[in-house]
Amino acid sequence: MNPRLLEIRKRKEEIRADLNGGEKVDLKAMKEELRSLDAEQKDLEERERVAQSITLGNVPENVQQRQNPAAAAARPAQGLDSEEYRKAFMAYALRGTPIPAEFRSDAVANTTDAGALIPPTTLNRVIEKVRTYGNILPLVTRTAYKSGLAIPTSEVKPVATWVAEGAGSDKQKKVLGTITFSHFKLRCAVAVTLEAEYMTLSAFEDVLVNNIAEAMAVALEEAIIKGNGTSQPTGIIHDLSKGQTLNVASLSLDTLVKAEAALPQAYEAGSVWVMTKSTWMQFVGMTDSAGQPIARVNVGINGVPERNLLGRDVKLCDYLTDFSSTLTKTDVFAFIYRMKDYVLNTNYNVAMKVYEDNETDDIIRKSIMVVDGKPVDFNSLVLLTGNKTV
Repeated sequence: MNPRLLEIRKRKEEIRADLNGGEKVDLKAMKEELRSLDAEQKDLEERERVAQSITLGNVPENVQQRQNPAAAAARPAQGLDSEEYRKAFMAYALRGTPIPAEFRSDAVANTTDAGALIPPTTLNRVIEKVRTYGNILPLVTRTAYKSGLAIPTSEVKPVATWVAEGAGSDKQKKVLGTITFSHFKLRCAVAVTLEAEYMTLSAFEDVLVNNIAEAMAVALEEAIIKGNGTSQPTGIIHDLSKGQTLNVASLSLDTLVKAEAALPQAYEAGSVWVMTKSTWMQFVGMTDSAGQPIARVNVGINGVPERNLLGRDVKLCDYLTDFSSTLTKTDVFAFIYRMKDYVLNTNYNVAMKVYEDNETDDIIRKSIMVVDGKPVDFNSLVLLTGNKTV
């Protein structure tokens, strides 16, 4: 078992003991710590499950199995998680050395664009970093459905009604729609020497994790916001006919009040503002009728600023247009949305291919992740656009 999981469970027992004791405790701080521990434990357990599915020989659905009994018998017990494979993968990534034959049946993904799967030990670190990177990505719902499979989604919710004694109520049937995930390839190509010949395994994995995680997280967040749905996941603001739209000529308290009024009460919990920092700063300094600021900033965990407008969390991104008075009705500069209603579908298997750029003589390391995503509910979407006619 992961040592960190043992630490988390031990700490939870300590918190339980403190709560059951008679001494005074900081209940708010303990609740925050428990929430943080629960989230970390969930991620660690999922990573452990994914790693075990590989090391126990259960081949993921997107990996093409080419059975080689002799090679399988000779393979180390840890398989792709062994130090031998990790070193072989490093040699492949740095110098293009072919992956040894005994690992090839597990190392080749079912796509012509991939050369070798990243070792589970390294991949788990990539997954952890991708999931926590940025402001948007940690908030969406993540799934691992097989591509092409139609997943049912509820289109309406049953409503309870009061009836007289002995009377019946109208029968309600919950209507189910479906959503089908495709499979788009997200690629990250990096041309870096990495001081290849003398780099240690741990240093190589550190560089690899940082390069892949940051690049892919940025691309995923941008697709979640405004992906075109044809060569990448479908973005929240891709279809401007969805949700409710407010055309804005200038920013004011009234802008926020109208947006809040457009958000259904059932979707208030969990819905956040999304905008650029430049747009956010235009609200700073504005006050309500009581002279209270409508834009506030608090210092959050690890010193990260937490912003809100009229009490609603604000998530900043660089993938929207900054507000100006010249924006048209098709220019979205901010929106409210409940991020858990966006589903990002990927099994987090990341492969790498190494090749040489003949024009520059650079060694290119290209990482590939198969992923799709789309909004499954638009009821919480409130779009703010300019007011100029196109």
